[in-house]
Amino acid sequence: MELGSIVEFLENRSILVTGATGFLAKIFIEKILREQPKVKKLYLLLRAADTNSAILRFNTEAIAKDLFRVLKEKNGGNLSTLVTEKVRVVAGDITCDYLGVKDSLLFDEMLEQLDVVVNLAANTNFDE
Repeated sequence: MELGSIVEFLENRSILVTGATGFLAKIFIEKILREQPKVKKLYLLLRAADTNSAILRFNTEAIAKDLFRVLKEKNGGNLSTLVTEKVRVVAGDITCDYLGVKDSLLFDEMLEQLDVVVNLAANTNFDE
């Protein structure tokens, strides 16, 4: 599949990305937000105790990084509007039932809205 057709495929789609602060996920998220402005919504699953912790983690481990520089420049130096419109940070854990999502209404919303799941989560404990 060519890049153009992938970008077209993701138009008006809602996507769940697991492992959202990992290396590959950050590249994927930035690329989608930059190349497909008509993506409907990115649900970003992050391992965190609650939504506020997940948002803080996403902002410090992803958005604040140089990887998002081009996207920031494209959006006038500010990603707040784009992130508010296109991104939903979700606290969870893929090793738990219901992906560890504690908010049942949010989980139901995801089940109803999701078109694509991109699993980029990984175990980062290399001693196992």
